[in-house]
Amino acid sequence: MAVAPAGPGFSATIEALRLREWQLGSGRPSLVTDQFPFDDFHLIVDDRADVHIRSKGGRFYLDRIPSGGPGTEGEGWTIAVTATAEASGYCMSFDTETPADIVAAVVERVQATSSRL
Repeated sequence: MAVAPAGPGFSATIEALRLREWQLGSGRPSLVTDQFPFDDFHLIVDDRADVHIRSKGGRFYLDRIPSGGPGTEGEGWTIAVTATAEASGYCMSFDTETPADIVAAVVERVQATSSRL
């Protein structure tokens, strides 16, 4: 039986193979919603406590439905960038148990790809 050498990368490899515990649950949704300045976005909290954020230009939408969207299975977050005549749009959804830290990182990246008109 061969034994792997105990070089500098060996301990990093062992650490990567260890069992891990993963965060579940939304955590702090404000990590997501606080990224939207009122000058550029409309924020609405409806009677079910669902949060809807829309850009004033109408091309970016974010919905947070903590109990899951109607007609969906566990969909808690939806991000949509709508299409134009020159470019197609896209949409992505996250489960109700997706940590807000992850959704916040995606929102930050989506905003980084945008530019002012």
